Amino acid sequence: MTPSDRSSAPLTGNSTLGGQQPRKHYGITSSISLAFPREIDHIYTQKLTEAMKPFGVFEGEDELNHRLAVLGKLNSFVKEWIAEISESKNLPTSAVVNVGGKIFTFGSYRLGVHTKGADIDALCVAPRHVERTDFFSSFFEKLKRLDEIKDLRAVEDAFVPVIKFKFDGIEIDLLFARLALQSIPDNLDLRGDSLLRNLDIRCIRSLNGCRVTDEILYLVPNKENFRLTLRAIKLWAKRFLGGVSWAMLVARTCQLYPNAVAATLVHKFFLVFSKWEWPNPVLLKQPEDSNLNLPVWDPRVNPSDRYHLMPIITPAYPQQNSTYNVSTSTRTIMSEEFKNGLTVTDEILQGKADWSKLFEPPNFFQKYKHYIVLTASASTEENHLEWIGLVESKIRVLVGNLERNEYITLAHVNPQSFPGSKENHNENEFVSMWFIGISFKKLDNSDCVNIDLTYDIQSFTDTVYRQASNINMLKDGMTIEATHVKKKQLHQYLPPELVQRKKKVKKKRCSLDGSQLDSSRDTDIGTPFSSPTPVSKPCQPASTPEDR
Repeated sequence: MTPSDRSSAPLTGNSTLGGQQPRKHYGITSSISLAFPREIDHIYTQKLTEAMKPFGVFEGEDELNHRLAVLGKLNSFVKEWIAEISESKNLPTSAVVNVGGKIFTFGSYRLGVHTKGADIDALCVAPRHVERTDFFSSFFEKLKRLDEIKDLRAVEDAFVPVIKFKFDGIEIDLLFARLALQSIPDNLDLRGDSLLRNLDIRCIRSLNGCRVTDEILYLVPNKENFRLTLRAIKLWAKRFLGGVSWAMLVARTCQLYPNAVAATLVHKFFLVFSKWEWPNPVLLKQPEDSNLNLPVWDPRVNPSDRYHLMPIITPAYPQQNSTYNVSTSTRTIMSEEFKNGLTVTDEILQGKADWSKLFEPPNFFQKYKHYIVLTASASTEENHLEWIGLVESKIRVLVGNLERNEYITLAHVNPQSFPGSKENHNENEFVSMWFIGISFKKLDNSDCVNIDLTYDIQSFTDTVYRQASNINMLKDGMTIEATHVKKKQLHQYLPPELVQRKKKVKKKRCSLDGSQLDSSRDTDIGTPFSSPTPVSKPCQPASTPEDR
């Protein structure tokens, strides 16, 4: 899925006819370098590819074909369902035959950078007479009757409503959009802004993933180089939960070095973003106003946009900041990581290290002296899956609360969740844990200061419980606990291989806070619903150089 075709990205500036010279620039500024790759660059790129193979980032031909077959079946299934719905709504036979319908993909699969076993983000596009309620009723019921479908569940009240399922072993998240068209042809292009006219906001949100993904691919000079570079950056940042932001940062690097191959682009990625002067936004194209009166990212008009710390702007209308919820801590951590990445890739391209060094696992549980353990419990597996999804989406609220504490300089979430140990919980409970590394401010005096985190944590748990109550998710047995622990206590929660200090500790790349790097929305409304939460109060020595 990595064609080496040169994409028809829009180019700005003068060009020489006949293709003798590359055009002036891609994106909103001139390129930094138009240099073509040397033989050594191709060699380093081949080594980069080999270094990534053990991590399962490339699917084999059989797996790729299986995905194509599943998507083909799903597409036929959607057409069949839309024809049935059209017939039931008394459309004439001639219209039913041509009504169409189509499955589009987006995200990592559409970009061509999905890994082995990854899920597929997809969108069902239907004509105007098919309602969203039809999708979540008759289509859902039709899916239920298919033998190949497993783990079927609908999340109709999500910010972006979705049906999730496994189709012949492949996980699929399927969104729905109804266009103001009589029929949906197979050659439909979703990039046109006029398609958004007269659509409800949920359809616009559902279309956004496809439109952004397609626009990114359209705006890069060379898709093959973009894809290989993005695979490397995603692997480097494998503990991140976000995706589209990385794609846009890599795409911008490709625009600035349009003729470079992946090894060079990975190095330039770290060079560009270790020196980037945030909060200057990363833009792949000049934002356009399509006069559809949809809210777009624009700090000149929206005062709240002026406070975004690391704006990375999606290229499709309505333009949004994919990192609007990045915190001060996340920006600090990422700035450090970009610099570390530059140091490592410098060494690699000087022949002093191998690519494997860039992909070394993080050292999160050795990095800090203090941690908060966040525990989410539920009494059944189904309730637990729902509960941890909500808790995970709100962890950024806790990070924000901690950052506002005058004694805390950094709150670093490890977005990977861990199963709770049976020793600390009932056997019949389903438990997940997250860990937040904390750095406390160095104080001038040598006294021990009691820092009370009760309010910071209590307001977070109130937010989660309130949200769960508002959407009727809250059930008996759903609880959250947040406890302060020191590094030496982590062995009570985690397996020894994660917390034991390695004999030879080198400065390694820390895990990045992925929950801050993908767009999600807070939908808190209603009255507070609170629950008591146990909180320890850390006693912080005045000067603790190991904290940072």
